[in-house]
Amino acid sequence: MNQSLLNYEELSTLLEQHNILTDASEVHGIFCGMLSGGMPLESQDWSTPLNDSINQGDSLPQKVQEQLTVLYNNTCQQLLEADFTLNLCMPDDSAPINERGKALINWVQGFMLGFGFHQADLTACSDDVKEALEDFYEISRMDETMPENEEAERALFEVVEYVRVSCMLCFNELGHSADQAQTEPKTVH
Repeated sequence: MNQSLLNYEELSTLLEQHNILTDASEVHGIFCGMLSGGMPLESQDWSTPLNDSINQGDSLPQKVQEQLTVLYNNTCQQLLEADFTLNLCMPDDSAPINERGKALINWVQGFMLGFGFHQADLTACSDDVKEALEDFYEISRMDETMPENEEAERALFEVVEYVRVSCMLCFNELGHSADQAQTEPKTVH
């Protein structure tokens, strides 16, 4: 994510100021899940399911909607990058490890929710995607209390990296863009 435009703390604070009981990591997870589950990148149909999920179906305040649009557009751009630049919207590395662990759990729970909005049939998914989703389920149930030590830092880093790569795997297999929709029917086998 372009850190100069928006970061976890700013977006989480904005959501809190508008009495939206979620954080930036969960919202980002929902976006990544929707896109990885097959919602077309150019779609702006994310507002209604997101409003239902995080704001009891009410419309989001304009400032929140604007910032979430920035986050959504940045997420789409990152998922399309060939060099795997997806950055999970999470607290800075200087934040306490348990805060980062909780944000990761929120991100994964958001991903699973967003993925479910667009991908109900997993029978056509590869074994890798099925395994990643099973792992995400387990991660979402992790005990968030971690010791403040180097071993826990390494473990959290590895899990964050696994989640990031698994998200891109799901997107690469199931995600859609306008270019794909136009080129797929023209393919001759």
